[in-house]
Amino acid sequence: ITRTDSTHKRGNNGGKVTSNGYFQSAAKRHMNNSEGLDKSGRSDCKALGSRGEEMRAVVIGARGGIGAALVSRLAESSSVSLVHALSREGLDGQAPKVVGGTINIEDENSIAAAALSVGAVSGSVDLIILATGLLHDKNGIRPEKSWKSLDGATLERTFRVNTIGPALLAKHFIPLLNRKKMSIFAALSARVGSIEDNKLGGWDGYRASKAGLNMMIRGLAIELSRTHPKLACVALHPGTVDTNLSQPFQRLVPGEQLKSAETCAFELLNVIEGLSPGDTGKFIAYDGTQIPF
Repeated sequence: ITRTDSTHKRGNNGGKVTSNGYFQSAAKRHMNNSEGLDKSGRSDCKALGSRGEEMRAVVIGARGGIGAALVSRLAESSSVSLVHALSREGLDGQAPKVVGGTINIEDENSIAAAALSVGAVSGSVDLIILATGLLHDKNGIRPEKSWKSLDGATLERTFRVNTIGPALLAKHFIPLLNRKKMSIFAALSARVGSIEDNKLGGWDGYRASKAGLNMMIRGLAIELSRTHPKLACVALHPGTVDTNLSQPFQRLVPGEQLKSAETCAFELLNVIEGLSPGDTGKFIAYDGTQIPF
């Protein structure tokens, strides 16, 4: 979800990530709904098509709105041979090229077991996407409107899901990444996790947990560049998507800024398609613009 803090549109270098020359402008992609989406609003999933080799992918958070759309898009891509779809409850059914599995990102033993299961099936993988996050829940967790609302238990749970979980996922899943060719480790973050872009305050726990995730990604990228020179390790901002995470706040979002999970998945896969090892450690928005940390 996006909480508008500023009119910042471009990263420190003033440009977009266009490593492979793949990107169109966001405006062009959405113009008249004629590029990237068919009449039903589903993306044509050209993303990943130019890499030339079949990929094995892992999506963690596969039953969430964005995660499920990513699994669907990846499974429909001719350049993806297999998708491991992991979630807390597992999948209800099995789709072609999709292997379901369970994972609890708040339990390191569960994370380790899931990584072992993926490795047993695929050996190595080429793409890992973490599509998990907590902004609110049915037990009363809500983003704070003021520092006076800060609560220790809420902060602890928010950090477990948004920061600690992804860190432990990296610990156990990065060893599965193929070192012989380009591979990608991408975690869904949020623009509100940008310290430089914070002009409004509020949402302190969510902001801090996503800032922590961004720092984790940055640190991983630096360290892994020495051992995995063909890896891009990035944080991605998906924008405001029509999912359960954003639902309580959608009334505050202009209609044109609220996108479907299908559109979001297509945009994120376009960004992923354009990555190169030179992009490792970056914080990138759905339209390819770099966000300051």
